This record gives sequence, C-alpha cells and structure tokens, in this order.
Amino acid sequence: MTTVESTSNKLYHVLSHLQYEYLLAGIAGGTMSTLVLHPLDLIKVRFAVNDGRSKSIPSYNGSVNAFMKIIKTEGCRGLYRGMMPNVIGSASSWGTYFLTYNSIKTCIQDTSINEQLSPWMHMTAAVNAGILTLLLTNPVWVIKTRLCLQYAEDIHLSVSKQYSGMIDALNKIRITEGITGFYKGFIPGLFGVSHGAIQFMIYEQMKIKYNIYRKKSITNKLDTTEYIICAAISKLIAAAITYPYQVLRARLQDHHHNYRGTLHCTLSIWRYEGWHGYYKGLSINLIRVIPATIITFVVYEHTSHWLLNA
Repeated sequence: MTTVESTSNKLYHVLSHLQYEYLLAGIAGGTMSTLVLHPLDLIKVRFAVNDGRSKSIPSYNGSVNAFMKIIKTEGCRGLYRGMMPNVIGSASSWGTYFLTYNSIKTCIQDTSINEQLSPWMHMTAAVNAGILTLLLTNPVWVIKTRLCLQYAEDIHLSVSKQYSGMIDALNKIRITEGITGFYKGFIPGLFGVSHGAIQFMIYEQMKIKYNIYRKKSITNKLDTTEYIICAAISKLIAAAITYPYQVLRARLQDHHHNYRGTLHCTLSIWRYEGWHGYYKGLSINLIRVIPATIITFVVYEHTSHWLLNA
C-alpha cells in the first residue's frame, strides 16, 4: 500500500509541474515557422533521399534548380506537398517538447525556478522530452515525408503507394504496412534526440550566462535580438553535429526505397555515396532551420512570457 501511495505521489509531483502555457507557446512557434518555410523543408527531404541510383527520383543540380523543376513539373502546389502533416507534426512536436522539457526542468529545480541547472541537467531534460515527443509524433513525420516525396513521375508506383492527401496516406500505410509502417525511421530518430539535447543545452546556457553577465535573474526575459542570436547559434552547432540522422530517417521513411533497416541503409549510403552521402541536403537544411528555429523560439519565448504573466 505504501509503495502504491509513494508512486502515486511521485506521479502527482511530476504532473503538478505541467503548465499549458508552454504547450500553447510551442504550438504557436512550430506552426508559424512551418507555414513560412515548408517549401525549403520539402526540398531538403528530396535532396536527402536522392541516392543517385534510382531513376524514378528526380535529380536536382541545386536549390534554385529544384525550385524551378518542381514548379515546372508539379506547379506551385508541388512546393507545398505534405504541408498539413508538417504543420501538425511541428506544432505537436514543439508543443509536447516545450511542455515536457520545462516540466522536467522545473521538477529537477523543484525548490526554486531561479536555481541554475548544470549543462548536463539541461541535456537530461531535453533527452527525456525528445524521446517522449518522438514516440508521439513519428507517425506524423512518416506521412509528411511520404507526401513530400510524391513526384509527378510516380505513375509507375502501385496504387497503395500513391497518396492523395494526409488521410489517404494514413489509411494506406495502416492497411499495407501496419503499425510498424508509422515507426519507420524511429531508430535514427532516437539518435536525433541528441540534436535537441545539444541545441537546448547550448541555448539555455547562453541565456543563463548572458543574464549572469548582466547581473540579472537567470529567468529574466531577453530582447528579441538576443533570442535570435541564442537560437541561431545553438541550432547551427546542433545541426552541423547531428545532420546524418536526418538523411537516414528520410531514406527509411521514403516509399521509393526498400532498405531492410537502419544498418542496411547506413552501409548502402557508405558503399554507393561515400561519407558525403550522409550530408545530402545539408546546405538547404541550414538555410531552412536557422530562420525556422529563430521564428519558433522567438514566438515561443514571447508567447510563453505573455501567457505566464497574463
């Protein structure tokens, strides 16, 4: 009886730190950045899955060439394939991530929100938040990737792999691949949790050190420009270190390839494309993620401060 009560008390203790303000702020930030930058995300995914061997996949000579070819063959709407699951995925991911990250962080601090956490504590909170977020949102990312990779030349594909929209993709993946189909790319995604952990550790430490330098509380609100600088630097470092997992994840979720698993995909890229194969789409990714992160974090910070102080 005592054990049950102890477990119940611990669960209540964790849940008591949940604050919906962080959830809403994360949803707002994720939605805004995706609406603005989805075309760049689509092109990044297409570069990432292009192994140079599949004749059914369009080949692009660069970002501008990709834009022009997509508009020519698929129309302007082609740039927005997969936008709905991308918005839903980004909104739910950032909302869940910020909610759980701040809850875990507050739970660790417990006694005072002004207590300074070590970089490793920030990383611990980010890793736990990342794993939970991935479990909840991986199915949405599979659908988003599949829709982004619907080409005008895909008439040779079976009907079960041609999707007219998000609901159609959801039903066809469920029927033809089962629950495991929605978790393709999950293993690389777990490695990708380190991306968020590195980013948040650097981001939080930059904010803390800057407030200490200004002789202010570590929770003190920064100016928009200062948030932009912290977000951009932290994202740039994290993206440069962990990008290969995004290529592996996109390849495994792509319905034009039939990799047997993460190891097979990793070895195939090394065999046919060399080390640079793991960095395909990196340049367009950096062009996309820096402004995306800036928009997400600036909207999040201002929205959360407004909601928490309303």
